[in-house]
Amino acid sequence: MKRHLSIAVLSLAAISAFAADDEFILTIKGHAFEPKELTVPAGKKIRLKVVNKDATAAEFESKALGREKLVPGNSVGIVNLGPLKPGRYAFVEEYHENDAAAQGTLIVK
Repeated sequence: MKRHLSIAVLSLAAISAFAADDEFILTIKGHAFEPKELTVPAGKKIRLKVVNKDATAAEFESKALGREKLVPGNSVGIVNLGPLKPGRYAFVEEYHENDAAAQGTLIVK
């Protein structure tokens, strides 16, 4: 029984390590994205962790990616993407989309 438990624990550790490698963080602070450009791998599923450090809600939106995600103030939203083809995909913080700081690009290589 101990051997089966060890195999299960190792399997879960491998899955966790794999998931962590495919997670990317995008921060919103002062209604601006950091980084403005985020590079991710092509042909892989990724998890985009959108961290809103503002007290007010923000909305990550990308028409190019076909995604939008409301992220309450001082919280985190998850956007699952991919696999994506190489290219550049624009995104905005929808509530402030006319402000250049609220715009960014996902670069897929």
